Amino acid sequence: MQRFALYLGLAIALAGCVPMAAPPVASAPRLGPEQVLENFREVIARVEPVAEQLCREQTPDQRCDFAIYVDRAPRSGVNAFHTIDDAGRPAIIFTVALIAVAANVDELAYVMGHEAGHHIGRHLPQARASAHLGAEVFAQIARAGGVSERAVGEAAQIGAVVAARQFTRQAELEADAIGTIIALRAGYDPLRGAAFFERLPDPARSFLATHPPNALRMETVRRTLAEARRPGP
Repeated sequence: MQRFALYLGLAIALAGCVPMAAPPVASAPRLGPEQVLENFREVIARVEPVAEQLCREQTPDQRCDFAIYVDRAPRSGVNAFHTIDDAGRPAIIFTVALIAVAANVDELAYVMGHEAGHHIGRHLPQARASAHLGAEVFAQIARAGGVSERAVGEAAQIGAVVAARQFTRQAELEADAIGTIIALRAGYDPLRGAAFFERLPDPARSFLATHPPNALRMETVRRTLAEARRPGP
C-alpha cells in the first residue's frame, strides 16, 4: 500500500502542475531587456485586477488575490503555471524564458489570463480528484486479475496519469476560454496573444500529449471572442 500511495502521490503532483507551454519555441523578434520588463510590468498591472474581479464574480467562495512570481531558474524553460503558494494564495508563475520570448504584451496578457483561468475553473482540485479516481479504478482492475501488490501499484500509477492527462486537455480549453475573456476585459487582443501557440510544438503530433492541439485551442479563442463581442439582446 505504501507503493500505491507513492505512485498516486507522484501522479497527483503531476496533475497539479498545469503548464501553459514548454520549449522549444519557434523564433520571434527579440525585444530588448528594458522593453521586456516594461511589458511584463504593464501586463501585471492591467490583467491582475481584471482576473481577480472575474474570479470574485464566478467563484466568490475562492481566494482571488493572485500572487505573481517569476521563476529565474535557467533550466525551467519556457513555461507558466498556476499553483497555490505557501500562504494559500492562488499563484501564477512565469519563467524568465517565457517572459523573454513573448513577442508582445498581448501574448503575456493572454498567458496570464489563461493561468488565472485554471484557478477560476478550479482545475487543481479537479485534476487531483480525477487522478485519484483513475488510480482507484485501475488498481481495482489489477487486483481482480490476481496480480502482485507491486503490479497493483503500477496499475494505479498508470490510471492516475491517464485520468490526469484526459482531464488536463479539457481544462486547457476551459482556461483558454476564460483567459480570452480576461485579456479582452483588460484591453488586450486575445487572438494576437494566443498566436503564441503558433510558435509551440503542436501537441496533436504527440500521442501522450497533455495539451489539446493548437488548432483546437485557437478555435476556442476565436469562438469565445466572437461570443463576447456579440451584441446583447
